[in-house]
Amino acid sequence: MRIDIITVLPEMLESPLGCSILKRACDKGLAEIHIHNLRDYTTNRHRKVDDYPFGGEAGMVMQVEPIDRCISALKAERDYDEVIFTSPDGEQFTQPMANAMSLLDNIIILCGHYKGIDYRVREHLITREISIGDYVLTGGEIPAVVITDAIVRLIPGVLGDEQSALPDSFQDNLLAPPVYSRPANYKGWEVPPILLSGHEARIAQWRYDQALERTRRLRPDLLD
Repeated sequence: MRIDIITVLPEMLESPLGCSILKRACDKGLAEIHIHNLRDYTTNRHRKVDDYPFGGEAGMVMQVEPIDRCISALKAERDYDEVIFTSPDGEQFTQPMANAMSLLDNIIILCGHYKGIDYRVREHLITREISIGDYVLTGGEIPAVVITDAIVRLIPGVLGDEQSALPDSFQDNLLAPPVYSRPANYKGWEVPPILLSGHEARIAQWRYDQALERTRRLRPDLLD
């Protein structure tokens, strides 16, 4: 899988995308993550990629030309399955979306910034708009990292144990069950005995029951 991220703040992406599971995926050749500085695609001598909005509103708007030039340059080299714009008014990012997108080959993620982007970008260049929550951030870089991380960790071979992602929260519309590790007794705080029993079927049932109980208590909306 290849993910190309377009941004005006490449330094904001370099650290989180260059460590942990994402770095491991790239080192193994299972994923390619490329960061593109939008300012490299402007014809403005001051490397500006924004201007005042028509109509007189406050704030600055990302211009259509450098975005089109960047996306067009990438598309000239390969076909892309999705061109994603990170936006607070996009569709809510979910685990099923991450599962489906992990099967794609090439993705572009455009990070919004300033007041927003020229709407013609959204009308003519973007195939999908995604939000990570009902709140507004300074820019789309953090959502781009969230989306990239959620997708790449699902690629076969990225995680040390390919089964470890299966019981994650939201994979089956349930929150994950509680997990415990050694020691079995710490300050009198004991691990549930069922987990020490070695009885796989009963442990599996306990985990399901716990996941269902936690979901009913904390996120009943997932069960609707």
